[in-house]
Amino acid sequence: MPRVRFADQNVEVEVASGSSILQAAQRAGAPEGSACGGVCACSTCHVYVEQGGDLLSEASEDEEDILDKAFDVKMSSRLGCQAKLERDGLVVVRISKESLDAYYNEHPAEERPGAAR
Repeated sequence: MPRVRFADQNVEVEVASGSSILQAAQRAGAPEGSACGGVCACSTCHVYVEQGGDLLSEASEDEEDILDKAFDVKMSSRLGCQAKLERDGLVVVRISKESLDAYYNEHPAEERPGAAR
């Protein structure tokens, strides 16, 4: 089965083939933003794929257009809502600062780790 590890959160989850990184984050309770609801209309689910990129679907032109508007884009950048796990194996991702900020803005009742009390 495909697995996704969220490096900074130290959580890993198994998901069905065809699931997106965003769906894996939601299942694992990892704080990945999704302001548009996962329809490729924003960049709040921006992640960096550190391992296993070859197990994911190819980035579409629409995804690349949205990533052009994201902050701190790298060669390993993907939108979590669009990157689908197509093969078994481990994909390791790091959630971008932009995505973390969006998540905690979307979920104000959740306390951000390391936040001052």
